[in-house]
Amino acid sequence: MLLQHPAYAQATDTTTVKADSGEVVSSSDLQQEAEAAGTNAADTTGNAVAAQTPAGTSASSNAAAAAQEEAKPIDPQVYKNFFYYVLLFFLICIVVGIIGKIIQIYELTREMQGKSKRVNWNKFHGTLFLIFLFIGLYGAYWSFTHHGSLAWHESASEHGATIDSMFITTTVITTIVFVLTHILLFGFSFVYKSTGKRKAYFYPHNNLIEKIWTIVPAIVLTILVLFGFFTWRSITNVSEDDAKNALQVEVTGEQFAWTVRYGGRDNKIGKRSIKLTTPTNGLGIDFNDKNAWDDVRGGDIVLPVGKPVRFTINSKDIIHSFFMPSFRVQINAVPGMATHFQMTPRYTTDEMREKLNNPEFNYVMLCAKICGQGHYNMQKTVRVVTESEYKEWLTSQTFYFDDAAKQEFKAAQAKSAKVKAGDSKQLALN
Repeated sequence: MLLQHPAYAQATDTTTVKADSGEVVSSSDLQQEAEAAGTNAADTTGNAVAAQTPAGTSASSNAAAAAQEEAKPIDPQVYKNFFYYVLLFFLICIVVGIIGKIIQIYELTREMQGKSKRVNWNKFHGTLFLIFLFIGLYGAYWSFTHHGSLAWHESASEHGATIDSMFITTTVITTIVFVLTHILLFGFSFVYKSTGKRKAYFYPHNNLIEKIWTIVPAIVLTILVLFGFFTWRSITNVSEDDAKNALQVEVTGEQFAWTVRYGGRDNKIGKRSIKLTTPTNGLGIDFNDKNAWDDVRGGDIVLPVGKPVRFTINSKDIIHSFFMPSFRVQINAVPGMATHFQMTPRYTTDEMREKLNNPEFNYVMLCAKICGQGHYNMQKTVRVVTESEYKEWLTSQTFYFDDAAKQEFKAAQAKSAKVKAGDSKQLALN
């Protein structure tokens, strides 16, 4: 009905703001400027150009806001088309109802005149049931073969094979039940249609049948639930050593963007506190924790193939949902409570493109919770690369502990020292 906003809005490059001029530039431009000056944009001293945004919002938030502003308003003709088709639908229903009443009056008139009915409606309806049984089953088969291939492909993560096995088992069982129940429902309507020569037998109760159709589904559903429970535990119950040795990536959701933080060279993500949130430090990173000094900001999510990755998921405002469909990964991002998900990619982006024969394919990370007007824009591209490509990418990224963060950190330390000195002086006087 053409009532569709843009489904996704991908950003091809992260944006930054120069502190001196307010000019918005891309991260690639900053890297080129740094190379021209003979320095690296992400050197170990943290002397990288800050990717700051006004009023404490992240660069990704600005990109999301810009995408929303650029979205074109819906053409009024769309609404006209919508109401046109709604009215057309109701008109067709009225016409069908009128024709039905005319036929009914015609049949009653013939019956009053002692004439036989021209149409055996019971037989007609029974035949329709049989026809629609075959049409419906064929439609289900067609949907499996066509739509299934659009939404389903081999999992890109190691644990995804178990998820797929559980999904296929559930689908097979429910499909068998679907087919059998519809054959019985529509088949009985055809075979036992009224002929005027027999009377329906009313079978009000049977304990055996009641037990069968209660106990059998209960057993099947219990098996499926336990299957899912143990599968989920096997995926999420990771040992402390495995969790510690995995690549540490933090993803924070907010309306309407995701912010990505990598553990850096020490693979340890620094602490955070909501009390430390400032326009410069949008995540509230505690730079008293030295583990935070080499934390790296990432525009997209870039992962090395074959290496375990542990995601720490947070939210700054409301509940979001961290969702990577190709990897069979989904878990809520809850304000004030970190959630975790660990997985291992098994195919690079290029390998999956070859498997799908689709050179335009990209892994994506989405928000699976409807979180507001800009929900559609909460996505990031996920790139799975070789380990050497990942290391090369990591060295080209900027630190969260950049010049602006260092200045703010020093000012906070000086203020804290001054307060402590004043308190000590006051204590001595007392």
